Amino acid sequence: MILKLKSFREKIPAFSLVIFIIVFLFCGPIQAQTKTEDLQINEINQMLDNWHGLAAVGDSTYFDYFDKESFYLGTDAKEIWTLQEFKDFALPYFLRGSAWSFKNKSRNVYLGKYGHYAWIDETLDTWMGLCRGTAVLEKQEQGWVIKQYSLTVLVSNKIIKDYIKLLENN
Repeated sequence: MILKLKSFREKIPAFSLVIFIIVFLFCGPIQAQTKTEDLQINEINQMLDNWHGLAAVGDSTYFDYFDKESFYLGTDAKEIWTLQEFKDFALPYFLRGSAWSFKNKSRNVYLGKYGHYAWIDETLDTWMGLCRGTAVLEKQEQGWVIKQYSLTVLVSNKIIKDYIKLLENN
């Protein structure tokens, strides 16, 4: 009996090492994945902040943040634009030195399972009042690009009936 206890005690360090390795192998990737996700979310937030900033100063490199096959959905029901159509509409605003100034109030970023796609929703302070921007982003070789962006004006439920009447009168 004493011999068995002694041999078990001798095995404890090896057993502890095996447990440590198992925990490290299974938990290490989870922590690395979380760090990678955090880095991607930070990269997306920075990209979107830069993108909004370019419009505020009339910098037409704003359009470089879109994929060539992207769409922009504006606040008017008729505003469903390809990238070229959106450029044709918006470029005159950029040429005057400042297109528009949208200030981010809050943003949620969601990453797809494999980190190639993300979608966002953001609340923006704009000249129209509060708006919500939603987007689908794709990670490409040069970084994150906008595949689709949609801008909507937020209307409080307290005044929605008045808003509907206003729309009916137009």
